[in-house]
Parts: sequence; structure tokens; C-alpha cells
Amino acid sequence: MIDPAKHMLYVHGMVKQPRKFTMADIRRFPSLSRIMFIECSGNGLTEWSKPTMKTVQGTHGLTSCSEWTGVPLATVLREAGLRTDAKWLLAEGGDASAMTRSIPMAKALKDCLVAYGQNGEALRPEQGYPLRLIVPGYEGNTHIKWLRRIEVSDMPFMTREETSKYTDLMPDGKAVQFSFEMDAKSVITSPSGEMQLDGPGFQEITGLAWSGRGTIRKVEVSTDGGATWKTAALQGPVLPICHTRFRLPWRWDGKAAILQSRCTDDTGYVQPTLGQLIAARGGALNGPIGSIYHLNAIQSWQVANDGKVSNVHHY
Repeated sequence: MIDPAKHMLYVHGMVKQPRKFTMADIRRFPSLSRIMFIECSGNGLTEWSKPTMKTVQGTHGLTSCSEWTGVPLATVLREAGLRTDAKWLLAEGGDASAMTRSIPMAKALKDCLVAYGQNGEALRPEQGYPLRLIVPGYEGNTHIKWLRRIEVSDMPFMTREETSKYTDLMPDGKAVQFSFEMDAKSVITSPSGEMQLDGPGFQEITGLAWSGRGTIRKVEVSTDGGATWKTAALQGPVLPICHTRFRLPWRWDGKAAILQSRCTDDTGYVQPTLGQLIAARGGALNGPIGSIYHLNAIQSWQVANDGKVSNVHHY
């Protein structure tokens, strides 16, 4: 366990005065709390070519939503005398791998948080105690745990996590780097894979939608594999960069059905089908693809005549 009395956050590089901030220093700054989701950009990476995982936990489980408490990163950087020509920073964790990611300065100053609390208590060890970087809407491994060092520069640092990993391979063989934002995504959580409907009649279809770019504005649900869509009700509070619960009543007639959801965020972005996503990224349906990250395609659940629900691909 890290001793918080001894833990320091070292800020150096393109700052006027390199500083070592103690936990007491961090806690002395004005704090704020905000509810936000975090999602691994590899969430669902097994599902690109064929349906692999049986349950929604397997297909979409690498995400969570919490209330985070801490100090704006902008406050810490300005206290160290951030130079006006600084464009990027490197955040480093205190784990054995010294996990590092480059963050654009515009994002760092906009809404990043140096967090020491989660859901009303101190960060737990597995969540990055005593300090964690929160980067709203960005892929999960930019949210550096056990944060111990920030280096400021005028260019990205090209670490392992943004060169050999966490890049998106395109059809022409080039890789897109720094594809940070998590696009709009939704999934039906009930009924979902491995569940069993107990017979024809009323069912409530419910699930979650989220977007790293803003707020969910609409979720539509289809019970016929995308042939027709109905608008679901959003359950409040509907907050930016948060999981949003949606609901739709459905009367199952006892026949085979394909359940899907698609969401739209406040930028106008509409969640794509798997076919649309693969066409944009490269690869072939039911075949190998270049990219494994940022899978936000519409998820399909098949309800069989006997009420058994399973994970399927439906284009």
C-alpha cells in the first residue's frame, strides 16, 4: 500500500517551476466531484469477426460509471507555471510497468481531473490510490492509476501504449494514433445473452447507452433485426459522459426475434452497424480485420422460439 503521507506528484518539463505536490498540497486546492464513465477501448474486441462471448458482461463489461472527486488538472499545471507553448503532457503511474500516456494540453486544461476520491470514499488500491488521472470521454488506459509524474512538452511522447498498442489499423496499412474519444455506444442488458424468457407476453427491454463526446439524446430499439425502430424512454438523470439507462415495453409473441439498440448523442453521431464500422475501418465481415479497438457497433441478441437469448451477428 502506498503511504499517502509520502506520495508525491512530480510536475516538470515545460513549466516555470518544477514542483513536487504532496497529497496535502493536492487536497488544499478547491475540489470538485463529477459522475463519468470509463471504458476500455478494447471493450468487445473479441466480437469483431464473430460472436464470441455469451453474456453482456463478456461483450460489454469493460466499462463502469462512478462519481470522481479531486482537483482540476488545470489547477495543478498552472500552479507549476505552465508555459504558453506547452502542447502535450505525459502522465505516468506508479505501477510496475510505469504506465504512461500522452494527453493533449487542450484536453488537460479543459476537463481532466486529478482524483483522490470515488463514490464518496478514498480511491481503493485497485482504482489507483492515492491519485488517479481522470480524462473524461477518453479511452480507459489514459486514466492513469497511481499517478506520480506529469511531464510537460511541446509534442507527444510516443510511448508503447500509443505506438505498438492502442492504435487503429486502417485498410491502407497505416495506423491511426491518438484516437482517444469513445464514440456513442449502447447495449441491451435485458433480455441479453444466456437469459431465458419465461414465455410470450409483456417484457421490458432495458439497457445502457453512453458517449465520450457528450450526452445521449436518443436511443432506438428494434425487435426485428433493424427493419423497424421504436424510440425508448431515457431514465434520468441524463448526464454528459455517463451511462444512461433506457427502457422500452415489448410484447413478445413467442416467435424468434432479433433485439438491437442504437443511440444518438448530442453531436448528432449515430451508433453504426457492425458492417458500417468494418467498412470504415477495413477488413471483411466474418473475417480478419485490422483494428481491434473502439468497437461501438450495434449489438444483436437473438431470442429463440423457446425464449433462450444468445449473442449473434446480424447485418
